Amino acid sequence: MVVEEKERLAREIVRRLHEAGYRAYFAGGYVRDLLLGRKGKDVDVATDAPLGEVRRLFPRTIEVGAQFGVLLVVEGGVSVEVARFRTDLGYEDGRHPVDVRFTGPEEDALRRDFTINGMFYDPIREEVVDFVGGQEDLRRRVVRAIGDPDRRFSEDRLRLLRAVRFAANLGFDIEERTFEAIRRHATTVTQVAWERIGEEIVRILTEGGARRGFELLDRAGLLAPVLPEVAALKGVEQSPDYHPEGDVFTHTMLMLGHLDGTTETLAWGVLLHDIGKPACAARVGQKITFYGHCTLGAEMAVAVCQRLKRSRATWERVAYLVRNHLRVLQAPKMRVSTLKRFLAEEGIDELLELVRIDALSSNGDLSYYEFCRRKREEFGREKLRPAPLLRGRDLLELGFRPGPLFGEILRAVEDAQLEGTLGSREEAVEWVERTYGHLRG
Repeated sequence: MVVEEKERLAREIVRRLHEAGYRAYFAGGYVRDLLLGRKGKDVDVATDAPLGEVRRLFPRTIEVGAQFGVLLVVEGGVSVEVARFRTDLGYEDGRHPVDVRFTGPEEDALRRDFTINGMFYDPIREEVVDFVGGQEDLRRRVVRAIGDPDRRFSEDRLRLLRAVRFAANLGFDIEERTFEAIRRHATTVTQVAWERIGEEIVRILTEGGARRGFELLDRAGLLAPVLPEVAALKGVEQSPDYHPEGDVFTHTMLMLGHLDGTTETLAWGVLLHDIGKPACAARVGQKITFYGHCTLGAEMAVAVCQRLKRSRATWERVAYLVRNHLRVLQAPKMRVSTLKRFLAEEGIDELLELVRIDALSSNGDLSYYEFCRRKREEFGREKLRPAPLLRGRDLLELGFRPGPLFGEILRAVEDAQLEGTLGSREEAVEWVERTYGHLRG
């Protein structure tokens, strides 16, 4: 609904600017998605109208970059970015222009990153305005830098990752000269703020084509500077009985191939689940072991997510997934109470999906995954974590003093409740009296 409201407002902005005698178009990624028959996530307007004229025509505006000719028009609870046609005059940090000069649409198109993002669309006349050959590159399914690719990437290092993201998400190839320029500039990508790098990696992981995206990152020389821990998975051998597919990197790429519009946390969990294996690898006879890789991997995953400025909630969940991704192997041997607690954990749905993808990308053994799913359905007829039969205040009433014994008793009562041997408060009180009464006082 928000996107539709933005489109409506953007059309109204273009209409009013046209009526006032100015040129105005939809710009950038929205035009690309429109021509591909995809639903755009946002819509921007580019115009030759001075910002003063935009303010005069629209009563509610917010300046977000007046020095670059950019403001937001706000109406009906939504906002649309309106920017003047411009050309950029030098870049100071491999990301932001030092100054700009206001121009016409052709010069504006020539400063943009890739031809497929450099087109305009007139929604009033329903015409595409294309100065850079973007329509032809859409037909050819290629990502091509506008003009000199070395210059485009020197201006904005983030474009190195954006090229990979567009190719992965759209299923396009990267044009040869553009790809070679990416390889030449790959080591400079870390000049960009890590938060922006993290955002691009997340979009590669979650917006489609994750496996292709990471294979392109590797081929382009971008993977090692950005995610050296993932690059280190290459060549780490695994026992063929469990992993006939090959080394840890191959296994991880196969897993990424099973991602399709997933959550950020599951995507990171898949990418980083075996990140501790290189440091834990050992050979015992013909067997290759990785003892401790889940624990170490969880610590490394946190470090990766923190470096890329992901949220605390994200890295906590990712650490849970990495630390516990082999725990499911113990599920058939667990006591009922332990299994119920395990299957009731927050994050279990993502953990089981990680387990499923892990199995599909190795020896194909889904038995542990299917056991847990089956038990969840079976336990679903009752609560996995029912309301406790006794609480601390009940133990106080029974004459027990607060201390370590409290936790021991409550845990034992919960175990018996989950096992089905205690079903009411009265039974629990009687059991506690019988089992722990001699320790009271």
